Amino acid sequence: MILVDQILVSEDVFQKKFICDLSACKGACCWEGDWGAPLEREEVETLRKIRELLRPYLTKAGNEVIDKQGTHVYYEEIKGDGTPLIEGAACVYLTFDENGIGKCGIEQAYSEGIISFHKPVSCHLYPIRHSKIEAVDFEALNYENWEICSAACSLGEINQMPVFRFVKDALIRKFGEAFYHQMEEISRDIT
Repeated sequence: MILVDQILVSEDVFQKKFICDLSACKGACCWEGDWGAPLEREEVETLRKIRELLRPYLTKAGNEVIDKQGTHVYYEEIKGDGTPLIEGAACVYLTFDENGIGKCGIEQAYSEGIISFHKPVSCHLYPIRHSKIEAVDFEALNYENWEICSAACSLGEINQMPVFRFVKDALIRKFGEAFYHQMEEISRDIT
């Protein structure tokens, strides 16, 4: 682990290679797994506020679950709020394009200028997972190695794209430009 501005960062974040290959995985990270995307406190309120603006961007099933459960649910496993799931599988914000590739309805509304919220930062940072334990003022960034992303790892290797550079925009969004520049400096020292 490497300390970057008081946050522990796994060396894998610098050394592993990654570029999403949606043509291979079809966006499986949005329907695989045991719980929805982790949400920060501010994001919970944001999702409540933009709920009706998102309705046309979501599937019928996604809208029905949100109408019943709300824009977020609490997950004991992650000790926090996350996006609800449709029948324990797909994220309620998941949509599909004409090629059957999973897309984020939130991100689609954002890209069309309907909302100013990009998508949950946990999704934006993926495959980096941000852990925060407030009781001991501890934060960490770890690379999540998931078999469904094997094509992304291969594409990242071909293009020599370190994980942290792949999620550059998300890191800047969450931690600021100075943090990202520190990561670039560290990368030069360890590679």
